[in-house]
Amino acid sequence: MNCERMDTRLIAYLDGRVNDAERREVESHLAACRACRTRTEEFRLLWGVLEEVPMQEPSPGFDAGLRARIAAEPPRPSLWAWLAPSPRLAVAVSLLLLLSVYISSRPPARVQDPAAPPTDAEFRMIKDLPVLENYDVLANFEALSELPPQPAKDNKEM
Repeated sequence: MNCERMDTRLIAYLDGRVNDAERREVESHLAACRACRTRTEEFRLLWGVLEEVPMQEPSPGFDAGLRARIAAEPPRPSLWAWLAPSPRLAVAVSLLLLLSVYISSRPPARVQDPAAPPTDAEFRMIKDLPVLENYDVLANFEALSELPPQPAKDNKEM
């Protein structure tokens, strides 16, 4: 048992409201943990002091006064009060309805079959992929703007 769990069991242990297994577990933790043992002794001392304080009897009008204060409080709104017709609810339902109509009226997205053979455009894109990967770097590379223009070469020379 750790000290955090001991905090939740300590009062029940001191009141005698734990079963035998929990009592043994708490007592074994108290034997090993000095901080929890000190806390337990402090609770026992506090309860001893509280037992010495004389018991106060409530006044004869206490019960009637308490009931009058409870009756004077405004009633709590019910759980379903938020469903009452209100402009906010009407606007929210209207927007939800419009959104669902808009989404349902859009054409379905075209799903490409992964088993379908690739098109010519896709092959050209794959062929130019190394150039496209470096396009952003080359487009903003200022050193390239300082180079003199190269004359165009014919394919026959290669």
